Amino acid sequence: MAPGRPPLRSDDPLLKIEGLRSGYGRIEALHGVSLEVRPGEVVALVGGNGAGKTTLLRAISGVQPVTAGGVRFSGTDLTRASAHARVKAGIAQVPEGRQIFSPLSIEDNLRLGAYLRKDAEIAADLERVYDLFPVLKERRRNPAGGLSGGQQQMLAIGRAMMSRPKLLLLDEPSMGLAPVLVDQVFAIIARLREEEAVTVFLVEQNAFAALSIADRGYVIETGEIAMTGSGRELLTDERVREAYLGV
Repeated sequence: MAPGRPPLRSDDPLLKIEGLRSGYGRIEALHGVSLEVRPGEVVALVGGNGAGKTTLLRAISGVQPVTAGGVRFSGTDLTRASAHARVKAGIAQVPEGRQIFSPLSIEDNLRLGAYLRKDAEIAADLERVYDLFPVLKERRRNPAGGLSGGQQQMLAIGRAMMSRPKLLLLDEPSMGLAPVLVDQVFAIIARLREEEAVTVFLVEQNAFAALSIADRGYVIETGEIAMTGSGRELLTDERVREAYLGV
């Protein structure tokens, strides 16, 4: 993490997905998806259940096989790279459902996010995470399973930040949270972009919350990109408002 560093902005994509196809057995879930995320952006991918959102994130992370197309990150082809290699390259994912290690302490959960890092660097980054999430510092020696849903989401984000990612993948961060906690989580995402210079690719069913903080967005329907535009453009598009915003 880099305190004081302004967010990076560039027209060259940090992440470029081209014609990506993936599926489960004979069932294809992604039908030639193409999109890009530029440095310093928050990019939202919105869509309904079963649209292919989580499958796409898993393909980017390297835990979902790709049958066609490509994944490029920082100009390097990672299509066939292992998940471990992608973390080392600078990609970190906060999975759907948070998936923290409940019996372990909060601090041990955070340290697991830094398993590729040198011990000498970890203490400073722990303090950065604790600055972002003071409640985690207050309870750092307690089992992670004792945290509320919102606090567990903070822990999952903090754990991902411990790898010093260039790209943070967030899978349904608002799932199961009360509205006030949803607002907190999305404020944290905006803060990560502005203060930590982290590029964020956000997958969400809560289209309004996601597009409200996104520089750009994509709408995915049945495994294909149906629309793209700035966050503001998609928020005001009648088709998006009717399908995803309940307007």
